[in-house]
Amino acid sequence: MKEIAINIKARNEPGVLNDISALMASSGVNITYTHLFIEDKDSGSIYMELEDVKNIDIFINKIKSFKAVQQVEIHRSLSDIYGKRIIIIGGGAQVAMVAQGAITEADRHNIRGERISVDTIPLVGEKELAEAVSAVGRLPRVGALVLAGSIMGGSITRAIEEIKSEHEVIVISLNMPGSVTKKADLVVTDPVQAGVMAVMAVAETAIFDLKKLKRKRF
Repeated sequence: MKEIAINIKARNEPGVLNDISALMASSGVNITYTHLFIEDKDSGSIYMELEDVKNIDIFINKIKSFKAVQQVEIHRSLSDIYGKRIIIIGGGAQVAMVAQGAITEADRHNIRGERISVDTIPLVGEKELAEAVSAVGRLPRVGALVLAGSIMGGSITRAIEEIKSEHEVIVISLNMPGSVTKKADLVVTDPVQAGVMAVMAVAETAIFDLKKLKRKRF
């Protein structure tokens, strides 16, 4: 086992993360994902996904040797547990309908061994929507973004251009007024179908390839 996920509980004090990351570097371990959060004023947790760990037992014991470290747990990675993510952003009514299709379709694939999770946030306002779209580029494991609204364009469209230029993410839009539909990989009129197609586009257990579609608007 060369790829592991660990959660380190340690005292909340300066230098802890630096000591742990220095150990990773000296051990030739690559950090592929990390998330740090404070549990209370005295302690915090550092979640890390690692590769190239040659001897897990020795490596974990080295981490436990730090005085600030209180506990070390080994887990499956978030990719193994939650899998690829479908992010749905837009108006509440449209988001709910897209989520219905996505969750129903994801359940069908997850029963067959896939792992796909669905995240939603209903928002109103161009600025708020653009910020949410831009933030998708900072989220891990995103397979597809669905834009579910009545009208979207302007800074939202620019945010789509930004994430598509820097990340491999499929963008699906409901059929609506605005320039967003011109930048989407797929435009779908039926919100339930949009959710279904988003899952099918990222699922390894589905025979569906957006590149093979002769048209992108349905």
